[in-house]
Amino acid sequence: MHGDGTKPAITTPDMAQARLLDLTRSMRRAGRVATGIDRVELAYLKRFLQDDNPVFGLVRSPFGYLLLDRAGMSEFSDKLQDAIPWSQADFWSSVWPGRDPVVRQAESDLRRRAVDRATRHRLRAMLARNLPQGYAYFNIGHSNITERVLRSIKQSGGQVHALVHDVIPLEYPGYQRPGTVVPFRIKMQLLRGYADRLIYNSQDTQKRCEEQMLAWGVIPPGVVAHLGVENVQPDPAAVPSTALPDCPYFICVGTIEPRKNHAFLLDLWDRMGTDAPPLLICGARGWNNEAVFKRLDQMRPFGVVRELSGLPDAAVSALVQGASGLLFPSHAEGFGLPPLEAAQLGTRVLCNDLPVLREILGDWAHFIPVSEPDLWVRNIKKWEKIQPNAKIRDGIPGPTWNDHFKTVLRLN
Repeated sequence: MHGDGTKPAITTPDMAQARLLDLTRSMRRAGRVATGIDRVELAYLKRFLQDDNPVFGLVRSPFGYLLLDRAGMSEFSDKLQDAIPWSQADFWSSVWPGRDPVVRQAESDLRRRAVDRATRHRLRAMLARNLPQGYAYFNIGHSNITERVLRSIKQSGGQVHALVHDVIPLEYPGYQRPGTVVPFRIKMQLLRGYADRLIYNSQDTQKRCEEQMLAWGVIPPGVVAHLGVENVQPDPAAVPSTALPDCPYFICVGTIEPRKNHAFLLDLWDRMGTDAPPLLICGARGWNNEAVFKRLDQMRPFGVVRELSGLPDAAVSALVQGASGLLFPSHAEGFGLPPLEAAQLGTRVLCNDLPVLREILGDWAHFIPVSEPDLWVRNIKKWEKIQPNAKIRDGIPGPTWNDHFKTVLRLN
């Protein structure tokens, strides 16, 4: 690991530099509904394939590392977006038990398309013989951040650029899955020591991350680049008939886990009782949230609170666009994609008063601390009386991926 002291100057990525994008997370989550981080990694994959720079993909599989060229990355991108189907899993993927079938198929496809492979002890050599000196390694998904990988990147002449989405596991360990906090801290400590540059999705994330890293030594150079938002075209026809209320409703989008604070919304709906409007909770069930899961189970099949999971993006987008408001009582965020996506659709947003949400949403959203539940109820009842299509103003333009990459890649 780099020793402490002044960080060396870096060569900023430009239009001539070769790029190596880590796609380990995308492979491991193949076949799942994409989360915010998944979408960010896909945005980098799509952009790097559009540019003329030499581009490669790195994937860590159970049997070693795989290196993809542009053609292999393009095929992988198409399959992630369901443009073409996955192939059959090969023998090596089948002998590793307990994994999702689609992940085994994705790994098999990547192994077939790999232009080079390496055992874990030969990663540096594989990178050195395939990539030119001064190449830029990008890790976007927080996967595959290990001492071996980062050291191999540096020893083979590469630069390490990593996107930090948040440091919530360090600030709020009680919200995390068991056994995940220590590995996350180790990843952040490794990036602190090896990164040539950290990319932050918000000024708030940079402030919080640097506060954590300051205790470990010198902080790497950083740049803030708000994430781009590409709203999926709403498709009302994709919404199941049983999911759409016939009266004004509210919606909450996000994984059902403690940090997102669904319990707060259920408490509000209990308080409103029989006068409560429908509430649609769109998201998969997460972790450490058994009490909330039990409450949701008691509300099935379709009460005033409806739990909807596994809907296609176009259906969720249509539900958000038709809602009287999107509710976002999250305790902590690194960026906050759901409220920004709702705002871009012209949907009103009511959210917890977090600094990062004020940074991203400005004066578009309504900010009420979750310590003021009476004000939440009052605002919800007010919005219920205003028709969903009676928007006060058009949706905000929001940041674009072009803006993001102009900052990250230093384009004019």
